[in-house]
Amino acid sequence: MRTLVLASSSPYRRALLQRLGVAFRTARPEVDETPLPGEPPAALVRRLAEAKARALAERFPEALIIGSDQCAVTDESRILGKPGDFEHAYAQLRALSGRSVRFLTGLCLLEASTGTVQLDVVPFLVEFRHLSDAQIRRYLQRERPFDCAGSFRSEGLGIALFRRMQGDDPNALIGLPLIRLVDMLEAAGQPVL
Repeated sequence: MRTLVLASSSPYRRALLQRLGVAFRTARPEVDETPLPGEPPAALVRRLAEAKARALAERFPEALIIGSDQCAVTDESRILGKPGDFEHAYAQLRALSGRSVRFLTGLCLLEASTGTVQLDVVPFLVEFRHLSDAQIRRYLQRERPFDCAGSFRSEGLGIALFRRMQGDDPNALIGLPLIRLVDMLEAAGQPVL
């Protein structure tokens, strides 16, 4: 059994991977996440997921390394980042009220010993309810999702912000598409079951 390493310091991704009941380690990859000029959102998350996995290959030369990156994209193809504070989160949610947002999660499984890579981008669509300023303020005061792209946590109270969700794997919305990851692990000879 090869060591499985999650190239992330995200507590959300770690909690998702724990659901599979597999032994794994986590390590923080040092990767510049700045988008390249003119880089489309899907290319960005694909590139960063692979870069995160490759950043740990030398440190874990015999491991299977999971890299993941996510961005939220509005219908004008504007990328939403992590807000960082109340004011930015408020502005994001106000702009998203009554609109659809596409979440793109890049996923990479790197076999460090061979350099073999499996890469995918898993989409997920969220339609927001029409939200009043008071509702947005109450939500942000209660949940404080300032470290989450799009300014919400769908696994918590953030679900109340949505009218509809559409996608193959709800875990992709949180940042680690487990259904696709299980497929990748199986293809790498390390099935979950």
